[in-house]
Amino acid sequence: MSDLVNSIRERYESTLDKISSSAKKAGRNPDSVKLVVVTKSQPIETVRAAIEAGAKILGENYAEEGVTKIQSLRDFSAVEWHMIGHVQSRKAQLVAEHFNFNHSLDSVKLAKRLDRFCGEAKRTLPVLLEFNVGGEESKSGWQAFDESRWSELLTDVNEVMTLPNLQIRGLMTMPPIGDDAEFSRPFFQKLKRLQEFLAKQYPQVDFSELSMGTSLDYEVAVEEGATFVRVGTAIVGERRYV
Repeated sequence: MSDLVNSIRERYESTLDKISSSAKKAGRNPDSVKLVVVTKSQPIETVRAAIEAGAKILGENYAEEGVTKIQSLRDFSAVEWHMIGHVQSRKAQLVAEHFNFNHSLDSVKLAKRLDRFCGEAKRTLPVLLEFNVGGEESKSGWQAFDESRWSELLTDVNEVMTLPNLQIRGLMTMPPIGDDAEFSRPFFQKLKRLQEFLAKQYPQVDFSELSMGTSLDYEVAVEEGATFVRVGTAIVGERRYV
């Protein structure tokens, strides 16, 4: 286990160094960027090693798998568990009851279910609104590729804002996959513009967080304003599909 912890720690700290360099390059405070270590499809021993290596926020894509890990690693109470994948309506209760943060709120229907289950559990769940800025039909999120139609999003945003047990904290996106990190830059820039658009419409709401960037392009994401980057493979290795 010690070899696994040491190898993950080395990659984790290297990732933090790259985040810091990218933030400084963009004139940002490196402390404004939070690293989410993505542990989906990784076995418990790898997740435990990541925590022991210093990971403070873990990201999971599948509710049931994530809850199993949360329950198995209760001793690590300081760790935050973030849901970063698409949440099926029938899994909303698991997310509402067990996760600390949801990056992937992508519909009013899901918002209402999360709100109801959070109310029953007497919890408030911080959420990010997921937007599809790349126009891909296969991606989740509110359609936001066409900037001229952003005003059409406001009805749904209004509805989410009224839900008492959800706390909007910002936006998330998954850009199309390109050949290199630079391919993602215009999509990150678009999400940043959408953040500014919504913040102007709703000055009373906190839209300060931007979750964007993965192992492939997190340095570019930081340059473009990411406050959460979601890095898995570059830290814990290839998925094991447990």
